[in-house]
Amino acid sequence: MDTFKILYTALGGLGIFFFGMKMMSDSLQQQAGEVITKVINSLTTNRFLAVVVGIIVTMIVQSSSVTTVMVVGFVNAGLMQLTQAIGVIFGSNIGTTITGWIISIKVGKYGLLFIALGIFPILFSKSKKWQNIGKIVFGVGMIFFGLELMSGAFKPLRGNKEFLNFLSYFSEENYKSYLASILVGCLLTVIIQSSSAMLGITIALAISGVIGFNTAVALVLGENIGTRATAVGTTTNAKRAARAHAMFNLFGVGVVFAFLPYYLDFIEWLIPGQADVILEDGSKPNIATHIAASHTIFNITATILFLPFLGHLARLVTKITPEKEGEVEEVEKSRLILVGEEQDFMPATTLVQAEHELKKMKGIVDSLFVTAKKKINEDSQGDIEIASKAEKQTDYMQKEVTVFLCKVMEKPMSEKQSKKAQSIVKVVDELESIADYLEKVVQYKIRLQGKDMIAESLTEYYRFMDDIYRFYDACTRFILSNEPLNFKVIHNKSEELRLWANDIKDKHIHRVSQGDYDALSILTFSDLVVALRKIRAHSMNIAQAYSMTLTLDDE
Repeated sequence: MDTFKILYTALGGLGIFFFGMKMMSDSLQQQAGEVITKVINSLTTNRFLAVVVGIIVTMIVQSSSVTTVMVVGFVNAGLMQLTQAIGVIFGSNIGTTITGWIISIKVGKYGLLFIALGIFPILFSKSKKWQNIGKIVFGVGMIFFGLELMSGAFKPLRGNKEFLNFLSYFSEENYKSYLASILVGCLLTVIIQSSSAMLGITIALAISGVIGFNTAVALVLGENIGTRATAVGTTTNAKRAARAHAMFNLFGVGVVFAFLPYYLDFIEWLIPGQADVILEDGSKPNIATHIAASHTIFNITATILFLPFLGHLARLVTKITPEKEGEVEEVEKSRLILVGEEQDFMPATTLVQAEHELKKMKGIVDSLFVTAKKKINEDSQGDIEIASKAEKQTDYMQKEVTVFLCKVMEKPMSEKQSKKAQSIVKVVDELESIADYLEKVVQYKIRLQGKDMIAESLTEYYRFMDDIYRFYDACTRFILSNEPLNFKVIHNKSEELRLWANDIKDKHIHRVSQGDYDALSILTFSDLVVALRKIRAHSMNIAQAYSMTLTLDDE
Protein backbone atom coordinates (compact mmCIF):
# COMPACT_ATOMS: atom_id res chain seq x y z
CA MET A 1 0.00 0.00 0.00
CA ASP A 2 1.54 3.32 -1.07
CA THR A 3 1.73 6.39 1.15
CA PHE A 4 -1.19 8.16 -0.53
CA LYS A 5 -3.47 5.14 -0.14
CA ILE A 6 -2.48 4.77 3.53
CA LEU A 7 -3.24 8.45 4.07
CA TYR A 8 -6.67 8.60 2.44
CA THR A 9 -7.77 5.26 3.94
CA ALA A 10 -6.74 6.38 7.44
CA LEU A 11 -8.42 9.77 7.00
CA GLY A 12 -11.54 8.14 5.57
CA GLY A 13 -11.69 5.77 8.51
CA LEU A 14 -11.22 8.72 10.88
CA GLY A 15 -14.07 10.58 9.15
CA ILE A 16 -16.39 7.57 9.52
CA PHE A 17 -15.31 7.28 13.17
CA PHE A 18 -16.13 10.97 13.77
CA PHE A 19 -19.51 10.61 12.06
CA GLY A 20 -20.34 7.56 14.15
CA MET A 21 -19.36 9.35 17.37
CA LYS A 22 -21.48 12.37 16.42
CA MET A 23 -24.54 10.29 15.51
CA MET A 24 -24.27 8.16 18.64
CA SER A 25 -23.80 11.20 20.89
CA ASP A 26 -26.72 13.19 19.42
CA SER A 27 -29.05 10.20 19.56
CA LEU A 28 -28.07 9.35 23.12
CA GLN A 29 -28.77 12.93 24.15
CA GLN A 30 -32.25 12.81 22.60
CA GLN A 31 -33.05 9.41 24.08
CA ALA A 32 -31.63 10.15 27.53
CA GLY A 33 -32.54 13.86 27.75
CA GLU A 34 -34.80 13.37 30.77
CA VAL A 35 -32.10 11.36 32.54
CA ILE A 36 -29.59 14.17 32.03
CA THR A 37 -32.07 16.75 33.33
CA LYS A 38 -32.84 14.72 36.46
CA VAL A 39 -29.15 14.08 37.09
CA ILE A 40 -28.29 17.77 36.80
CA ASN A 41 -31.19 18.77 39.06
CA SER A 42 -29.97 16.29 41.70
CA LEU A 43 -26.72 18.22 42.19
CA THR A 44 -25.95 19.28 45.75
CA THR A 45 -22.81 20.53 47.47
CA ASN A 46 -21.73 16.90 47.88
CA ARG A 47 -18.48 16.56 45.92
CA PHE A 48 -18.89 12.81 45.44
CA LEU A 49 -22.33 13.31 43.89
CA ALA A 50 -20.85 15.97 41.58
CA VAL A 51 -18.32 13.40 40.33
CA VAL A 52 -21.11 10.86 39.73
CA VAL A 53 -23.07 13.49 37.76
CA GLY A 54 -20.00 14.16 35.61
CA ILE A 55 -19.57 10.44 34.94
CA ILE A 56 -23.21 9.87 33.94
CA VAL A 57 -23.55 12.96 31.74
CA THR A 58 -20.25 12.36 29.93
CA MET A 59 -21.07 8.69 29.35
CA ILE A 60 -24.21 9.89 27.55
CA VAL A 61 -22.74 12.79 25.56
CA GLN A 62 -19.40 11.04 24.91
CA SER A 63 -17.37 14.24 25.31
CA SER A 64 -15.70 15.67 28.41
CA SER A 65 -15.26 18.97 26.57
CA VAL A 66 -19.03 19.29 26.07
CA THR A 67 -19.56 18.53 29.77
CA THR A 68 -17.03 21.24 30.67
CA VAL A 69 -18.88 23.75 28.47
CA MET A 70 -22.13 22.75 30.20
CA VAL A 71 -20.86 23.26 33.75
CA VAL A 72 -19.26 26.61 32.90
CA GLY A 73 -22.63 27.77 31.60
CA PHE A 74 -24.24 26.59 34.85
CA VAL A 75 -21.66 28.45 36.96
CA ASN A 76 -22.27 31.64 34.99
CA ALA A 77 -26.03 31.23 35.39
CA GLY A 78 -25.70 30.74 39.16
CA LEU A 79 -26.96 27.14 38.98
CA MET A 80 -23.69 25.66 40.21
CA GLN A 81 -20.77 26.68 42.41
CA LEU A 82 -17.22 26.46 41.05
CA THR A 83 -16.42 23.60 43.46
CA GLN A 84 -19.42 21.65 42.15
CA ALA A 85 -18.34 22.36 38.56
CA ILE A 86 -14.83 21.08 39.21
CA GLY A 87 -16.29 17.93 40.79
CA VAL A 88 -18.41 17.36 37.66
CA ILE A 89 -15.30 17.90 35.51
CA PHE A 90 -13.44 15.27 37.55
CA GLY A 91 -16.29 12.88 36.85
CA SER A 92 -16.28 13.77 33.15
CA ASN A 93 -12.72 12.47 32.89
CA ILE A 94 -13.90 9.09 34.16
CA GLY A 95 -17.06 9.13 32.03
CA THR A 96 -15.18 9.77 28.80
CA THR A 97 -13.16 6.57 29.29
CA ILE A 98 -16.25 4.58 28.28
CA THR A 99 -15.28 5.47 24.70
CA GLY A 100 -12.15 3.34 25.06
CA TRP A 101 -14.17 0.36 26.25
CA ILE A 102 -16.65 0.74 23.38
CA ILE A 103 -13.92 0.77 20.74
CA SER A 104 -11.91 -1.99 22.46
CA ILE A 105 -14.47 -4.51 21.17
CA LYS A 106 -13.18 -6.52 18.19
CA VAL A 107 -14.19 -3.97 15.57
CA GLY A 108 -13.69 -6.04 12.46
CA LYS A 109 -16.22 -8.59 13.65
CA TYR A 110 -19.06 -6.30 14.68
CA GLY A 111 -18.83 -3.05 12.72
CA LEU A 112 -20.90 -3.89 9.65
CA LEU A 113 -23.30 -5.99 11.75
CA PHE A 114 -24.18 -2.98 13.92
CA ILE A 115 -24.60 -0.81 10.82
CA ALA A 116 -26.99 -3.37 9.34
CA LEU A 117 -29.00 -3.63 12.58
CA GLY A 118 -29.22 0.13 13.01
CA ILE A 119 -30.28 1.17 9.52
CA PHE A 120 -33.69 -0.54 9.54
CA PRO A 121 -35.24 1.36 12.50
CA ILE A 122 -33.85 4.60 11.04
CA LEU A 123 -35.47 4.03 7.64
CA PHE A 124 -38.68 2.18 8.46
CA SER A 125 -39.75 2.92 12.04
CA LYS A 126 -42.27 5.71 12.66
CA SER A 127 -41.42 5.80 16.37
CA LYS A 128 -38.93 8.52 17.37
CA LYS A 129 -37.72 6.26 20.18
CA TRP A 130 -36.85 3.40 17.83
CA GLN A 131 -35.33 5.77 15.31
CA ASN A 132 -33.01 7.08 18.03
CA ILE A 133 -32.12 3.56 19.13
CA GLY A 134 -31.36 2.71 15.50
CA LYS A 135 -29.12 5.78 15.20
CA ILE A 136 -27.25 4.79 18.37
CA VAL A 137 -26.63 1.26 17.04
CA PHE A 138 -25.74 2.63 13.57
CA GLY A 139 -23.32 5.14 15.16
CA VAL A 140 -21.59 2.39 17.14
CA GLY A 141 -21.25 0.38 13.93
CA MET A 142 -19.70 3.39 12.15
CA ILE A 143 -17.21 3.77 15.02
CA PHE A 144 -16.20 0.12 14.72
CA PHE A 145 -16.03 0.25 10.92
CA GLY A 146 -13.99 3.47 10.95
CA LEU A 147 -11.51 1.93 13.36
CA GLU A 148 -11.27 -1.17 11.19
CA LEU A 149 -10.41 0.98 8.17
CA MET A 150 -7.79 2.90 10.15
CA SER A 151 -6.33 -0.30 11.54
CA GLY A 152 -6.13 -1.79 8.03
CA ALA A 153 -4.49 1.38 6.71
CA PHE A 154 -1.81 1.29 9.42
CA LYS A 155 -0.83 -2.38 8.94
CA PRO A 156 1.62 -1.74 6.05
CA LEU A 157 3.56 0.62 8.32
CA ARG A 158 4.83 -2.43 10.25
CA GLY A 159 7.12 -3.25 7.32
CA ASN A 160 8.19 0.33 6.57
CA LYS A 161 11.82 0.67 7.75
CA GLU A 162 11.82 4.46 7.71
CA PHE A 163 8.67 4.63 9.83
CA LEU A 164 9.98 1.96 12.24
CA ASN A 165 13.26 3.85 12.64
CA PHE A 166 11.29 6.99 13.48
CA LEU A 167 9.02 5.08 15.82
CA SER A 168 11.91 3.45 17.67
CA TYR A 169 12.57 6.74 19.47
CA PHE A 170 9.11 6.48 21.07
CA SER A 171 9.07 2.71 21.57
CA GLU A 172 11.99 2.27 23.95
CA GLU A 173 11.14 1.41 27.54
CA ASN A 174 12.71 4.43 29.21
CA TYR A 175 11.47 7.75 30.58
CA LYS A 176 12.85 9.68 27.64
CA SER A 177 10.63 7.74 25.21
CA TYR A 178 7.66 7.93 27.59
CA LEU A 179 7.96 11.70 27.83
CA ALA A 180 8.28 12.05 24.04
CA SER A 181 5.12 9.95 23.54
CA ILE A 182 3.20 12.02 26.10
CA LEU A 183 4.19 15.23 24.32
CA VAL A 184 3.20 13.83 20.90
CA GLY A 185 -0.17 12.64 22.26
CA CYS A 186 -0.82 16.08 23.76
CA LEU A 187 0.18 17.93 20.58
CA LEU A 188 -1.88 15.75 18.22
CA THR A 189 -4.96 16.05 20.46
CA VAL A 190 -4.65 19.85 20.41
CA ILE A 191 -4.43 19.73 16.59
CA ILE A 192 -7.32 17.27 16.08
CA GLN A 193 -9.41 18.88 18.86
CA SER A 194 -10.80 15.54 20.01
CA SER A 195 -9.34 13.17 22.61
CA SER A 196 -11.82 10.48 21.53
CA ALA A 197 -10.51 10.61 17.96
CA MET A 198 -6.91 10.43 19.18
CA LEU A 199 -7.82 7.51 21.41
CA GLY A 200 -9.35 5.79 18.39
CA ILE A 201 -6.19 6.39 16.33
CA THR A 202 -4.01 5.13 19.19
CA ILE A 203 -6.02 1.93 19.56
CA ALA A 204 -6.05 1.42 15.77
CA LEU A 205 -2.24 1.77 15.66
CA ALA A 206 -1.90 -0.62 18.60
CA ILE A 207 -4.30 -3.25 17.25
CA SER A 208 -2.52 -3.27 13.90
CA GLY A 209 0.78 -3.93 15.69
CA VAL A 210 2.43 -0.64 14.74
CA ILE A 211 3.00 0.56 18.32
CA GLY A 212 3.45 -1.27 21.60
CA PHE A 213 1.51 -1.10 24.85
CA ASN A 214 3.95 1.22 26.62
CA THR A 215 3.88 3.73 23.74
CA ALA A 216 0.07 3.58 23.54
CA VAL A 217 -0.37 4.26 27.28
CA ALA A 218 2.05 7.21 27.12
CA LEU A 219 0.14 8.62 24.13
CA VAL A 220 -3.14 8.30 26.05
CA LEU A 221 -1.64 10.18 29.00
CA GLY A 222 -0.69 12.99 26.61
CA GLU A 223 -4.19 12.97 25.14
CA ASN A 224 -5.61 13.60 28.62
CA ILE A 225 -3.58 16.80 28.81
CA GLY A 226 -4.25 17.88 25.23
CA THR A 227 -8.02 17.60 25.49
CA ARG A 228 -8.07 20.49 28.00
CA ALA A 229 -7.08 22.89 25.23
CA THR A 230 -10.38 22.12 23.52
CA ALA A 231 -12.40 23.42 26.49
CA VAL A 232 -10.87 26.84 27.15
CA GLY A 233 -13.45 29.65 27.05
CA THR A 234 -13.30 33.42 27.21
CA THR A 235 -15.22 34.15 30.41
CA THR A 236 -13.52 34.12 33.80
CA ASN A 237 -15.44 31.05 34.95
CA ALA A 238 -14.57 29.22 31.73
CA LYS A 239 -10.88 29.95 32.27
CA ARG A 240 -11.08 28.85 35.89
CA ALA A 241 -12.76 25.58 34.94
CA ALA A 242 -10.25 24.94 32.14
CA ARG A 243 -7.29 25.69 34.43
CA ALA A 244 -8.67 23.46 37.17
CA HIS A 245 -9.08 20.70 34.59
CA ALA A 246 -5.54 21.25 33.27
CA MET A 247 -4.05 21.15 36.78
CA PHE A 248 -6.02 18.00 37.53
CA ASN A 249 -4.68 16.22 34.46
CA LEU A 250 -1.12 17.53 34.75
CA PHE A 251 -0.94 16.40 38.36
CA GLY A 252 -2.42 13.00 37.52
CA VAL A 253 -0.09 12.47 34.55
CA GLY A 254 2.86 13.60 36.67
CA VAL A 255 2.08 11.03 39.38
CA VAL A 256 1.57 8.17 36.90
CA PHE A 257 4.63 9.22 34.87
CA ALA A 258 6.84 8.93 37.97
CA PHE A 259 5.77 5.28 38.37
CA LEU A 260 4.95 4.46 34.74
CA PRO A 261 6.90 1.14 34.46
CA TYR A 262 5.15 -0.14 37.61
CA TYR A 263 1.81 1.19 36.32
CA LEU A 264 2.26 -0.74 33.06
CA ASP A 265 3.09 -3.91 35.01
CA PHE A 266 -0.02 -3.39 37.16
CA ILE A 267 -2.28 -3.16 34.08
CA GLU A 268 -0.64 -6.30 32.66
CA TRP A 269 -1.33 -8.12 35.94
CA LEU A 270 -4.91 -6.83 36.19
CA ILE A 271 -6.14 -7.53 32.62
CA PRO A 272 -6.05 -11.12 31.32
CA GLY A 273 -3.72 -11.85 28.40
CA GLN A 274 -0.47 -10.16 27.45
CA ALA A 275 -0.99 -6.76 25.83
CA ASP A 276 1.72 -7.15 23.19
CA VAL A 277 1.01 -10.75 22.17
CA ILE A 278 1.00 -10.90 18.34
CA LEU A 279 -1.09 -13.17 16.11
CA GLU A 280 0.07 -14.60 12.79
CA ASP A 281 -1.47 -11.70 10.88
CA GLY A 282 0.57 -9.24 12.96
CA SER A 283 -2.36 -7.88 15.02
CA LYS A 284 -2.54 -7.60 18.81
CA PRO A 285 -5.91 -8.96 20.03
CA ASN A 286 -5.52 -8.01 23.72
CA ILE A 287 -4.01 -4.55 23.56
CA ALA A 288 -7.24 -2.55 23.12
CA THR A 289 -8.71 -3.69 26.47
CA HIS A 290 -5.37 -2.99 28.16
CA ILE A 291 -5.37 0.57 26.78
CA ALA A 292 -8.99 1.12 27.84
CA ALA A 293 -8.22 -0.19 31.33
CA SER A 294 -5.14 2.05 31.67
CA HIS A 295 -7.23 5.08 30.63
CA THR A 296 -9.99 4.33 33.16
CA ILE A 297 -7.70 3.47 36.07
CA PHE A 298 -5.61 6.59 35.47
CA ASN A 299 -8.65 8.89 35.69
CA ILE A 300 -10.18 7.10 38.69
CA THR A 301 -6.85 7.26 40.54
CA ALA A 302 -6.36 10.96 39.73
CA THR A 303 -9.91 11.73 40.91
CA ILE A 304 -9.41 9.87 44.20
CA LEU A 305 -6.13 11.71 44.82
CA PHE A 306 -7.53 15.14 43.94
CA LEU A 307 -11.04 14.96 45.43
CA PRO A 308 -10.05 15.79 49.05
CA PHE A 309 -8.39 18.98 47.77
CA LEU A 310 -11.26 20.10 45.54
CA GLY A 311 -12.02 23.20 47.62
CA HIS A 312 -8.34 24.19 47.68
CA LEU A 313 -8.17 23.81 43.90
CA ALA A 314 -11.25 26.02 43.46
CA ARG A 315 -9.70 28.73 45.64
CA LEU A 316 -6.38 28.46 43.77
CA VAL A 317 -7.88 28.91 40.30
CA THR A 318 -10.05 31.76 41.63
CA LYS A 319 -6.94 33.46 42.97
CA ILE A 320 -4.89 33.07 39.80
CA THR A 321 -7.87 34.00 37.60
CA PRO A 322 -9.46 37.08 39.18
CA GLU A 323 -12.58 38.77 37.82
CA LYS A 324 -11.90 41.25 35.04
CA GLU A 325 -12.71 44.84 35.84
CA GLY A 326 -16.39 45.42 35.15
CA GLU A 327 -17.12 41.74 34.42
CA VAL A 328 -19.28 41.28 37.53
CA GLU A 329 -21.56 44.07 36.35
CA GLU A 330 -21.64 42.62 32.85
CA VAL A 331 -22.60 39.17 34.15
CA GLU A 332 -25.40 40.75 36.17
CA LYS A 333 -26.59 42.59 33.07
CA SER A 334 -26.26 39.67 30.68
CA ARG A 335 -27.83 37.05 32.90
CA LEU A 336 -27.66 34.30 30.30
CA ILE A 337 -24.13 33.81 28.95
CA LEU A 338 -23.48 31.63 25.91
CA VAL A 339 -20.36 29.57 26.59
CA GLY A 340 -18.42 27.64 23.97
CA GLU A 341 -19.47 26.78 20.44
CA GLU A 342 -23.10 26.27 19.48
CA GLN A 343 -22.43 22.68 18.40
CA ASP A 344 -21.43 21.89 22.00
CA PHE A 345 -24.83 22.85 23.45
CA MET A 346 -26.81 19.95 24.92
CA PRO A 347 -30.60 20.44 24.66
CA ALA A 348 -31.29 18.73 28.00
CA THR A 349 -28.87 20.90 29.97
CA THR A 350 -29.48 24.16 28.11
CA LEU A 351 -33.19 23.80 28.85
CA VAL A 352 -32.33 23.56 32.56
CA GLN A 353 -30.33 26.78 32.22
CA ALA A 354 -33.16 28.50 30.31
CA GLU A 355 -35.70 27.42 32.95
CA HIS A 356 -33.49 28.90 35.65
CA GLU A 357 -33.38 32.15 33.67
CA LEU A 358 -37.17 32.04 33.44
CA LYS A 359 -37.36 31.90 37.24
CA LYS A 360 -35.14 34.97 37.49
CA MET A 361 -37.33 36.79 35.01
CA LYS A 362 -40.50 35.94 36.97
CA GLY A 363 -38.83 37.30 40.09
CA ILE A 364 -38.20 40.62 38.35
CA VAL A 365 -41.82 40.82 37.12
CA ASP A 366 -43.07 39.95 40.62
CA SER A 367 -41.07 42.82 42.10
CA LEU A 368 -42.33 45.12 39.34
CA PHE A 369 -45.90 44.20 40.29
CA VAL A 370 -45.14 45.23 43.90
CA THR A 371 -43.70 48.54 42.65
CA ALA A 372 -46.77 49.23 40.50
CA LYS A 373 -49.20 48.43 43.35
CA LYS A 374 -47.20 50.68 45.66
CA LYS A 375 -47.32 53.52 43.12
CA ILE A 376 -51.08 53.16 42.72
CA ASN A 377 -51.70 53.29 46.47
CA GLU A 378 -49.14 55.93 47.40
CA ASP A 379 -46.97 58.32 45.42
CA SER A 380 -43.24 57.50 45.51
CA GLN A 381 -40.81 59.54 43.42
CA GLY A 382 -38.30 56.74 42.87
CA ASP A 383 -40.80 54.19 41.56
CA ILE A 384 -40.56 55.26 37.91
CA GLU A 385 -36.79 54.68 37.87
CA ILE A 386 -37.20 51.28 39.54
CA ALA A 387 -39.94 50.27 37.09
CA SER A 388 -37.96 51.47 34.08
CA LYS A 389 -34.85 49.53 35.13
CA ALA A 390 -36.84 46.34 35.76
CA GLU A 391 -38.61 46.61 32.40
CA LYS A 392 -35.28 47.04 30.58
CA GLN A 393 -33.94 43.96 32.37
CA THR A 394 -36.89 41.88 31.17
CA ASP A 395 -36.40 43.21 27.62
CA TYR A 396 -32.78 42.11 27.66
CA MET A 397 -33.50 38.73 29.23
CA GLN A 398 -36.33 38.00 26.78
CA LYS A 399 -34.00 38.67 23.87
CA GLU A 400 -31.14 36.61 25.33
CA VAL A 401 -33.29 33.60 26.21
CA THR A 402 -35.01 33.63 22.81
CA VAL A 403 -31.73 33.84 20.86
CA PHE A 404 -30.20 31.17 23.11
CA LEU A 405 -33.06 28.71 22.65
CA CYS A 406 -33.31 29.35 18.90
CA LYS A 407 -29.67 28.27 18.63
CA VAL A 408 -30.37 25.22 20.79
CA MET A 409 -33.44 24.26 18.72
CA GLU A 410 -31.22 24.01 15.64
CA LYS A 411 -29.76 20.85 17.22
CA PRO A 412 -31.50 17.46 17.13
CA MET A 413 -34.09 17.40 19.92
CA SER A 414 -36.78 15.05 21.12
CA GLU A 415 -40.41 16.17 20.64
CA LYS A 416 -40.74 16.85 24.36
CA GLN A 417 -37.56 18.97 24.42
CA SER A 418 -38.72 20.91 21.37
CA LYS A 419 -42.13 21.65 22.93
CA LYS A 420 -40.43 22.65 26.18
CA ALA A 421 -38.15 25.08 24.37
CA GLN A 422 -41.08 26.60 22.45
CA SER A 423 -43.02 26.94 25.71
CA ILE A 424 -40.15 28.80 27.41
CA VAL A 425 -39.78 31.17 24.44
CA LYS A 426 -43.53 31.88 24.61
CA VAL A 427 -43.50 32.43 28.40
CA VAL A 428 -40.52 34.84 28.40
CA ASP A 429 -42.21 36.83 25.64
CA GLU A 430 -45.42 37.08 27.68
CA LEU A 431 -43.52 38.01 30.86
CA GLU A 432 -41.74 40.79 28.97
CA SER A 433 -45.11 42.10 27.77
CA ILE A 434 -46.49 42.03 31.32
CA ALA A 435 -43.45 44.03 32.46
CA ASP A 436 -44.17 46.60 29.72
CA TYR A 437 -47.73 47.14 30.95
CA LEU A 438 -46.68 47.30 34.60
CA GLU A 439 -44.24 50.07 33.73
CA LYS A 440 -47.10 51.85 31.92
CA VAL A 441 -49.26 51.57 35.06
CA VAL A 442 -46.57 53.46 36.99
CA GLN A 443 -46.32 56.08 34.22
CA TYR A 444 -50.10 56.52 34.04
CA LYS A 445 -50.27 57.06 37.83
CA ILE A 446 -47.64 59.79 37.53
CA ARG A 447 -49.80 61.41 34.85
CA LEU A 448 -52.68 61.51 37.36
CA GLN A 449 -50.73 63.42 40.01
CA GLY A 450 -52.52 66.68 40.87
CA LYS A 451 -55.70 65.57 39.07
CA ASP A 452 -59.05 64.99 40.73
CA MET A 453 -60.14 61.36 40.60
CA ILE A 454 -63.34 59.64 41.65
CA ALA A 455 -62.66 57.85 44.94
CA GLU A 456 -65.08 55.01 44.16
CA SER A 457 -63.37 54.30 40.82
CA LEU A 458 -59.91 54.22 42.41
CA THR A 459 -61.07 51.92 45.21
CA GLU A 460 -62.52 49.48 42.70
CA TYR A 461 -59.33 49.71 40.64
CA TYR A 462 -57.23 48.76 43.71
CA ARG A 463 -59.38 45.67 44.22
CA PHE A 464 -59.17 44.82 40.52
CA MET A 465 -55.37 45.12 40.55
CA ASP A 466 -55.14 42.78 43.56
CA ASP A 467 -57.22 40.20 41.70
CA ILE A 468 -55.14 40.60 38.56
CA TYR A 469 -51.98 39.95 40.59
CA ARG A 470 -53.50 36.82 42.13
CA PHE A 471 -54.50 35.64 38.66
CA TYR A 472 -51.00 36.32 37.30
CA ASP A 473 -49.48 34.44 40.25
CA ALA A 474 -51.78 31.46 39.66
CA CYS A 475 -50.81 31.35 35.96
CA THR A 476 -47.05 31.56 36.64
CA ARG A 477 -46.71 29.57 39.87
CA PHE A 478 -45.55 26.50 37.91
CA ILE A 479 -42.34 28.35 36.94
CA LEU A 480 -41.05 28.13 40.50
CA SER A 481 -42.65 24.95 41.81
CA ASN A 482 -43.82 22.88 38.80
CA GLU A 483 -47.22 22.98 40.48
CA PRO A 484 -49.94 21.68 38.12
CA LEU A 485 -52.48 24.17 36.81
CA ASN A 486 -56.23 23.70 36.75
CA PHE A 487 -56.67 25.19 33.30
CA LYS A 488 -60.49 25.18 33.44
CA VAL A 489 -60.51 27.22 36.67
CA ILE A 490 -57.96 29.65 35.23
CA HIS A 491 -59.97 30.07 32.02
CA ASN A 492 -63.15 30.83 33.99
CA LYS A 493 -61.29 33.36 36.18
CA SER A 494 -59.86 35.02 33.08
CA GLU A 495 -63.34 35.55 31.66
CA GLU A 496 -64.55 36.90 35.01
CA LEU A 497 -61.69 39.44 35.07
CA ARG A 498 -62.31 40.47 31.45
CA LEU A 499 -65.95 41.21 32.21
CA TRP A 500 -64.99 43.01 35.41
CA ALA A 501 -62.61 45.29 33.47
CA ASN A 502 -65.42 46.27 31.10
CA ASP A 503 -67.73 46.86 34.05
CA ILE A 504 -65.17 49.13 35.78
CA LYS A 505 -64.85 51.26 32.65
CA ASP A 506 -68.65 51.49 32.21
CA LYS A 507 -69.20 52.50 35.85
CA HIS A 508 -66.42 55.09 35.64
CA ILE A 509 -67.93 56.65 32.51
CA HIS A 510 -71.30 56.82 34.26
CA ARG A 511 -69.75 58.56 37.29
CA VAL A 512 -67.85 60.99 35.04
CA SER A 513 -71.10 61.95 33.28
CA GLN A 514 -72.47 63.14 36.61
CA GLY A 515 -69.59 65.49 37.44
CA ASP A 516 -66.96 67.83 36.04
CA TYR A 517 -63.62 66.03 35.60
CA ASP A 518 -60.44 66.69 33.68
CA ALA A 519 -60.36 64.97 30.25
CA LEU A 520 -56.78 63.73 30.81
CA SER A 521 -57.73 62.01 34.07
CA ILE A 522 -60.66 60.29 32.35
CA LEU A 523 -58.41 59.00 29.55
CA THR A 524 -55.68 57.95 31.99
CA PHE A 525 -58.04 55.91 34.13
CA SER A 526 -59.20 54.11 31.00
CA ASP A 527 -55.54 53.39 30.12
CA LEU A 528 -54.93 52.01 33.62
CA VAL A 529 -57.81 49.56 33.24
CA VAL A 530 -56.69 48.52 29.76
CA ALA A 531 -53.14 47.86 31.05
CA LEU A 532 -54.44 45.45 33.69
CA ARG A 533 -56.75 43.79 31.17
CA LYS A 534 -53.72 43.21 28.89
CA ILE A 535 -51.79 41.73 31.82
CA ARG A 536 -54.71 39.32 32.33
CA ALA A 537 -54.52 38.28 28.68
CA HIS A 538 -50.74 37.74 28.76
CA SER A 539 -51.03 35.75 32.01
CA MET A 540 -53.64 33.56 30.33
CA ASN A 541 -51.23 33.01 27.42
CA ILE A 542 -48.58 31.82 29.88
CA ALA A 543 -51.01 29.25 31.30
CA GLN A 544 -51.80 28.07 27.75
CA ALA A 545 -48.08 27.69 26.96
CA TYR A 546 -47.69 25.57 30.09
CA SER A 547 -50.72 23.45 29.20
CA MET A 548 -49.02 22.60 25.88
CA THR A 549 -46.20 20.82 27.75
CA LEU A 550 -48.71 19.06 30.01
CA THR A 551 -50.52 17.66 26.99
CA LEU A 552 -47.26 16.24 25.69
CA ASP A 553 -46.54 14.59 29.06
CA ASP A 554 -49.92 12.86 28.97
CA GLU A 555 -49.36 11.37 25.54
